[in-house]
Amino acid sequence: MAPEGRVEELRSLRKQPKNARKAAVMALFYPKNNDNTHLLLIHRKTYAGVHSNQIGFPGGKVESSDIDLLDTALRETEEEVGVVRQDVKVIKTLSKIYIPPSNFEVQPFIGLLANPTDFLKQEAEVEALVEVLLSDLMHETSISQEKLDTSYGADIVVPAFKLNGYVVWGATAMMLYEIKELFKQIL
Repeated sequence: MAPEGRVEELRSLRKQPKNARKAAVMALFYPKNNDNTHLLLIHRKTYAGVHSNQIGFPGGKVESSDIDLLDTALRETEEEVGVVRQDVKVIKTLSKIYIPPSNFEVQPFIGLLANPTDFLKQEAEVEALVEVLLSDLMHETSISQEKLDTSYGADIVVPAFKLNGYVVWGATAMMLYEIKELFKQIL
């Protein structure tokens, strides 16, 4: 799910030290509407930065008070969408992903929220909550090729998910693809 130019860049970076900043995110699954499984994504606010106005998972950079990357993911999920960290059952660690434009290495986790209450978005960072049906993610038509303006240039063709009317691309799409492949093994 990486754009062609990104794949080449990542290959060249494998042999070089990155000194990347660390971050962690949470792929949070929960029942809703007759126990249909949903996944929570966020639409980030528009700001001066490379991840402005993008769809992503709740999460963010490591703070000095965080115990480890899991603590970062749980703290950020609590801050951005109002989910109490003790209510999340973490079931899987996914593959780390390096994001060259922002120089972040991101550790994703999968978590379950058995009894969701209303989410509370952090107004300063989150434009909207995007609740995606697992069945929509799993549908074969969810993946497409989109022409976007990215940090690599204008009109770049990228693999992406189309979910709830949003185009989800880049690192989030790569994480979603891994999640989709894991679910294919058990569904």
